[in-house]
Amino acid sequence: MASSARNHHYLTIVIITCLIASSSSSEQEPESSILLKFKSSLANATSALGNWDSKVQLCKGNFSNWKGLICYNGKFTGLQLESMGLSGTLDIDTLSQLTSLRTISVMNNNFEGPFPDVKKLGGLRGVYLSNNRFSGDLPDDAFAGMKSIRRVYMANNGFTGKIPTSLLEIPKLVELQLQDNQFDGSIPAFGQQDFHLNVANNRLEGPIPAQLSSQSLSSFAGNVNLCGKPMAACPASREEQDNPPRGNTSNKKKGIPIVAIILAVIGGLLVGAIIIAFFLLRRQRKRPCQYEKSSVKNLNKSEPKKPLREDKYGRSEKGKLYFVRRDREKFDLEDLLRAPAEVLGSGSFGSTYKADVNIGKPIAVRRFRQMSNMGKEDFHEHMRKLGKLSHPNILPLVAFYYRREEKLLVTDFAENGSLASHLHGKRGPKQPNLDWPSRLKIIKGVSRGLAYLYEELPTLTLPHGHLKSSNVVLDHNFEPLLADYALVPVINKDHAKQFMVAYKSPEYMQNERLTRKTDVWSLGILILELLTGRFPANYLKQGKGANADLEAWVNSVVREEWTGEVFDKDMNTKIKHNSEGEMLKLLKIGMCCCEMDVGRRWDLREALEKIEELKERDTEYFF
Repeated sequence: MASSARNHHYLTIVIITCLIASSSSSEQEPESSILLKFKSSLANATSALGNWDSKVQLCKGNFSNWKGLICYNGKFTGLQLESMGLSGTLDIDTLSQLTSLRTISVMNNNFEGPFPDVKKLGGLRGVYLSNNRFSGDLPDDAFAGMKSIRRVYMANNGFTGKIPTSLLEIPKLVELQLQDNQFDGSIPAFGQQDFHLNVANNRLEGPIPAQLSSQSLSSFAGNVNLCGKPMAACPASREEQDNPPRGNTSNKKKGIPIVAIILAVIGGLLVGAIIIAFFLLRRQRKRPCQYEKSSVKNLNKSEPKKPLREDKYGRSEKGKLYFVRRDREKFDLEDLLRAPAEVLGSGSFGSTYKADVNIGKPIAVRRFRQMSNMGKEDFHEHMRKLGKLSHPNILPLVAFYYRREEKLLVTDFAENGSLASHLHGKRGPKQPNLDWPSRLKIIKGVSRGLAYLYEELPTLTLPHGHLKSSNVVLDHNFEPLLADYALVPVINKDHAKQFMVAYKSPEYMQNERLTRKTDVWSLGILILELLTGRFPANYLKQGKGANADLEAWVNSVVREEWTGEVFDKDMNTKIKHNSEGEMLKLLKIGMCCCEMDVGRRWDLREALEKIEELKERDTEYFF
């Protein structure tokens, strides 16, 4: 009996040891092996994820060696498999073995079928499934237990049924995008703080919960049976219609909003008068260009400045400038209105002014009229997000002024004007041509700034959206600064479709789709413009008649033979003679970036790596 007990005890120890060893072996399975197993469940992944190799380290600092991975401090934290033409199955069971996984994004692909069982990935902070072909009802417990999740993007799919109430139980949820699906029923009463919702273009009905009444109107548009703030009031019930309030109560209630409306109108007129006077005085100073190439004018040309007329309205009636940076000296809207100023240009979004508010250096003020796409709170939040951006190749947003009809954005002033003005404008006698080293420096800075926007704004399909030569300005050292970035969410959609560069891309012209590679197409066109000196005529066209004229011309020349005839003659010929090989490399990069087929188009990281390898002179000239 004692021997049997000992044998049983020994057998138990062996079993436990084996179980521990098995568990340890499972836990020690490399992340690379798990990811390669996950890759095998995807269709079309061989080329899109061709550099996934178990022999290569996943991360180096904040950069990944594997395409589509997000890294932080040398550790793998997320998957960003966007715009890769992927389909197949998302192997959630395999992904659940990745304990460090915090974000998964497969936006802008071709995944089909039911909603993935993401609740098995309990540590996720972001789920991004927008712009695919997922369909069907979502289980009510689809997000049960996901206490850490902050953002859920499921827009532009084919989801049906009710919005899962398990979303109500996520305390940290700050953003939920469900637009352009077929959800029906009522909207749950979300009560999370700083919560942003978009359920536009579904089949939802009934009153909008009071907790969501401050959301923007556009977030609920396209649901014909929704009612309540911010939409039209809900119809009175039959009982209220049969028993209307009696006595003087209704009269008193009616009197208050009428007074409020009158006061609001008077206040709006006063503010409007100030803004109009502000810009009329500037227009009298210098007539703005009526051409989309507004920044083509020579901004170095000086002219006398006149102070603005001092208005007689009180400060409270003028509104308030909101500063989004702490490293800039503040001033009031009153100071801005009094400041000497001049018109720099006028484009499809509004006019740009240079103003001197006595803070030691001038500022630039951009006036936008087509920005009623977003409510006040959402607009303020977006501007605060942009105000946090800081990079040597990003024009800093300093402050903004909000009024529903128009907005002012205040930025630093770039002394050497826009890239467009140097490529296409009339140069002054002391203004030199842009030689090849200068152009190479500019395109390297542009690509670095764009890469920074991609890193800092991962939830935006278009981190820039309006990249063109007139939105690249040059500081005193001719260092390029990206301007007018990340404005797609706040620009009215119809206006954006007419004028923004992203909407001239092949994918939008053909399929009305925008992807994370659309900004890369804009970068490619900018590279061709920089090298050829030709202005992309398609930027001036509106609607679906637009096409990539510049890209087509370059292709037609290159098809005949690789020739330097495409290059701008204004580049220094001596430098050019020793640099044509590098210039041809950049031309090829530009063509790969503006490839018509999105699947074959380079992604931004590949373009950035190739651009960084370029030199001012051909290597063989040094041997």
